[in-house]
Amino acid sequence: MLFRVVPTLKSNDNFIVFNISCVGFCKHMHMWFCTDEDRTSIDKVKTSTNDHGVTSCRDSMIDSMDTPSSYTYTRLLQDCIHKKNLIEGKRVHAHMIKNGIQPDIFLRNSLINMYAKCDDLVGAKNEFDNLIERDQVSWNAIIAAYARQGELKAAVEMFRQMGRESKKADHYTFGSILVACSNLRVPKLGKQLHTHSIKTGFELHVSVGCSLINMYAKCNSVEDARQVFDKMPERNVVSWTAMITGYALQECGDEAMEVFELMQWTDVGFNKFIFTSVLSAFAHPRALEQGKQIHVHAIKNGLEMDVTVGNALVTMYANCGSIDDALQAFKLASKHDLVSWNAMITGYAQNVHGEKALCFFCEMQYSGLKPNQFTFVSVLKACAIEEALEQGKQIHSSILKLGFGLQIFVGSALVDMYAKCGSIEEAHRGFDEMPEKDMVSWTALIAGYMRNGKGEEVMSLFCKMEHAGRKPNQYTLTCVLSACASLAGLEQGKQVHGHIYKIGLDLDVSVGSALTTMYAKGGSIDDAWAVFDKMPTRDVVSWNSIIAGYSQHGRGMEALQLFGDMQQTGTKPDDITFINVLSACSHGGLVDQGWRYFNSMIHDHNIIPRIDHYGCMVDILGRGGYLEKAEDFIKNASFDHKAPLWRILLGSCRTHGKVEIAKRAAEYILELEAHDSRTYVLLSNTYAAAGRWSDVEKVRKLMKDKGVKKEPGRSWIQVGNRVHVFVVGDRSHPQTNDIYAILEKLTKVLKDAGYVPDTKSVLHDLDQEKKCYNPISG
Repeated sequence: MLFRVVPTLKSNDNFIVFNISCVGFCKHMHMWFCTDEDRTSIDKVKTSTNDHGVTSCRDSMIDSMDTPSSYTYTRLLQDCIHKKNLIEGKRVHAHMIKNGIQPDIFLRNSLINMYAKCDDLVGAKNEFDNLIERDQVSWNAIIAAYARQGELKAAVEMFRQMGRESKKADHYTFGSILVACSNLRVPKLGKQLHTHSIKTGFELHVSVGCSLINMYAKCNSVEDARQVFDKMPERNVVSWTAMITGYALQECGDEAMEVFELMQWTDVGFNKFIFTSVLSAFAHPRALEQGKQIHVHAIKNGLEMDVTVGNALVTMYANCGSIDDALQAFKLASKHDLVSWNAMITGYAQNVHGEKALCFFCEMQYSGLKPNQFTFVSVLKACAIEEALEQGKQIHSSILKLGFGLQIFVGSALVDMYAKCGSIEEAHRGFDEMPEKDMVSWTALIAGYMRNGKGEEVMSLFCKMEHAGRKPNQYTLTCVLSACASLAGLEQGKQVHGHIYKIGLDLDVSVGSALTTMYAKGGSIDDAWAVFDKMPTRDVVSWNSIIAGYSQHGRGMEALQLFGDMQQTGTKPDDITFINVLSACSHGGLVDQGWRYFNSMIHDHNIIPRIDHYGCMVDILGRGGYLEKAEDFIKNASFDHKAPLWRILLGSCRTHGKVEIAKRAAEYILELEAHDSRTYVLLSNTYAAAGRWSDVEKVRKLMKDKGVKKEPGRSWIQVGNRVHVFVVGDRSHPQTNDIYAILEKLTKVLKDAGYVPDTKSVLHDLDQEKKCYNPISG
């Protein structure tokens, strides 16, 4: 079609026409060769290229050439880079090899760049190694490739090798490595590169200056960033925005606004791109006031109605947690594009308003706009929040119809949605069907199993993930450590801890807190303290983990001392903190201190007590023997469903022999939960402890009449890398005979040592000898 009107052109002429088409048909030159019909065909190819990258039509055009020129191949490779289309890039490369093309340095650099920017580091390195002579572009391309992939050591080694080959670094070289330093938070190397840039005279280059500002800001050295900024002889939009963003990242709102105010008196001025960049920098909860000030400036400069600025305002307010202001900004925008709708849907989902996000999604569709992959990710998150499985399945169907099913981040969102809706089998099925799995998808499935209480499956998936060559991130490790904690798998937890050191992950707040909890629940409170003590930064979750650990180990006074240390650091306690503190008081029998902390939580910290806090107070009073006070406390509690509180009191009645209070507590519980087996068992235990066997029989008969069955107790132990689970009376374990033989021996050893079992709660009126038989096996 394209060449129909020029069949007699020589091969070189065809190259000219073909090269014009490769540029994207944007030059008026093609008009000289085309009819109206051809122009229509060109428009189709242009549209197809814009949507899908290099087209099959273009492939046939390559094949029609006897020997395409280097310029032709370079243009095609640039098109692949623009579309990040590695498959098509490899096809172009294969065509070069097939035609015996010996790439010159310019074409070889294009190949390096294509492989690098399409995230094929091996391909980029192979092409680089094939170069006999390398120029500045070659070195910059391979260094940038390593830096982009986070391979900082390799990037630095290439930088040093470049120097050894007497090739001088330029501003592109410094920029690439400094970006890697900032992303990986490596300030020491960043400072060394800064010194080198001063020696070579590139410090004053505007792009190097911007990279230095960004590096120092992300590495928590905002003062150094400001020094670089102040010394820059020339500043552009990027450098001003980098400095403002740097301050915003470090939550220095006043300083960020000061730089923003200074910028308006420069030649840079204000435009919509500056506002969108600065608003993005203030898109976190503690920067709401600064974000509002930027909003005022946008109004003064007449940019509030601009759709891109409006979208940035919606995103900023949503990320700051001010969803009503986000909605107002959305309504005031002159028009709404897909980005506008996505910003509101995402905002509602991020702020846990799943139902409103789903309603907005419906409104968007009524407006005539089609959702894209970003829309679906947010809508699936909304379904997960609401645990709306049926709506999630409908969204899944729409995703498949519109062809987004193979998008890796949409697949990850589907896995997460099914897992959070309790359909873990569907989540795993969706994971298995994903053609490619990244760290996000692995983590979504692991977190799903953890959330559904399947710790053993979490450990199995973690091993499979490692075999697949995936490096876990902090969130993955937090889930795996939580699984170890739930299984009391201390040895497995230690292996994961060793793996963290092996892969060089920092002991950040989330991983450090999870390790602390794992060691505490695994029975090693000293190791828990060692981890906590080494954490460079701690938040309220970290403090909660160590306080809970000491409380669970019966070291209440030390737990309370840690609570005091926490307050001295300026960390504000939350509701979980006070649950741990009250639990420490309960285990330590500290009734007065418990009351003091409970009242302080309400009056000093403005925390409204939840049923968990009331439960701790009932436990404190019950353990202290103040059962009448505990009963009155429950009656005065402002909760409709008080069964958990009455159950705690019922447990204390057995210890102190308060049968009448136990009877009243049981009646309250059974009014609310008639088939709760725990209540019958606790009441029976109380009667048995008091020797009231006729009442025990009545309770047992009532259970039988109502069809209530007691759930058997379970326990587990880890031997090697395997967790063995046991149920009362269970003989299904392959080593049952050996286990019971050992129990018999242990029972005899205990008797010989003078051990006398506590038989007060045996639920049958048996003689003492039968009560004492095999106290271990129960």
